[in-house]
Amino acid sequence: MIATPSPTTNLLTPGEVAQMFRVNPKTVTRWARAGKISAIRTLGGHRRFDALEVQAFLDRSQGISGEGAL
Repeated sequence: MIATPSPTTNLLTPGEVAQMFRVNPKTVTRWARAGKISAIRTLGGHRRFDALEVQAFLDRSQGISGEGAL
């Protein structure tokens, strides 16, 4: 899914997201294509990811609920 960032959105590159998940950046790109995580496209066609959404996806993938999580 392609979204439009708000002016205060903290955006991450595929490489930064990959470091958080300890995967290859190509894996992050595949997740975006599969709709597992939404990507914002730059004017140059590069993908960027909302940091809050990435953190929520990371929490879900690790089985951390929103309650009691720091």
